[in-house]
Amino acid sequence: MNAHFDYRGKVVVVTGGVSGIGAATSLAFQAAGARVIACGLTPAELDRAKTDPQFAAAQIESLDVTDDAAVKALIERVGQQHGQIDVVVNCAGMIARDAEHDPAMFAKVIDVNLNGGMRMSAAARPWLKASGGSVIFIASVMSYFGGPKQPAYSASKGGVKNLVMSLATAYAADGIRVNAVAPGWVVTELSRGARENPERNAQIMGRIPIGRWADTAEIADPILFLCSSAARYITGSTLLVDGGYCSVG
Repeated sequence: MNAHFDYRGKVVVVTGGVSGIGAATSLAFQAAGARVIACGLTPAELDRAKTDPQFAAAQIESLDVTDDAAVKALIERVGQQHGQIDVVVNCAGMIARDAEHDPAMFAKVIDVNLNGGMRMSAAARPWLKASGGSVIFIASVMSYFGGPKQPAYSASKGGVKNLVMSLATAYAADGIRVNAVAPGWVVTELSRGARENPERNAQIMGRIPIGRWADTAEIADPILFLCSSAARYITGSTLLVDGGYCSVG
């Protein structure tokens, strides 16, 4: 095992950690030796993870990142149970597309995608200070441009990029590094609609220089890098993992 990516003895909390990019991240940390607390929201996804042999070594927890009391309780319970928290990955997220033009739905998306990560980071800060740990947010290519069909998602991901810079400077004196990955087009349940729409899929594929959609593991690997000692001088950064999508004019 590469010494930089040896997470044995580390405790990692992943919100949205039982599906999509979050699941791939949970499994990648688990494979690297970490004790993983994989959090989910819906009974269906939690039940699926609990019966999935891949998650056999993970601790599966229910968590609503919009519930401040629940977030604080989970972090304190995990910290007390394991004696430490080394990494928090803020992967819980949602997109509602056209419905986001409704102010109530706009607020809900912001609360999950942006405020949820802030809640987790603030709650875990004392534990991360003690361990010299890391926080990772999931940004997006839409951190860099808007979307007429998903104003809340785009606004939340733009906010994530700036929140990462703010927390990186605020937490640096505590020895905590804060970074983000900004995925491009990834094969997940959330992207199914675009992938199965021939016209939209063709538009997307036509702009990706690498010429394909990403697998979730290709987002998880950079997350492990950013939390590792190989990235010890990196904080406040948002790493594009988009196959070159944002490089095209």
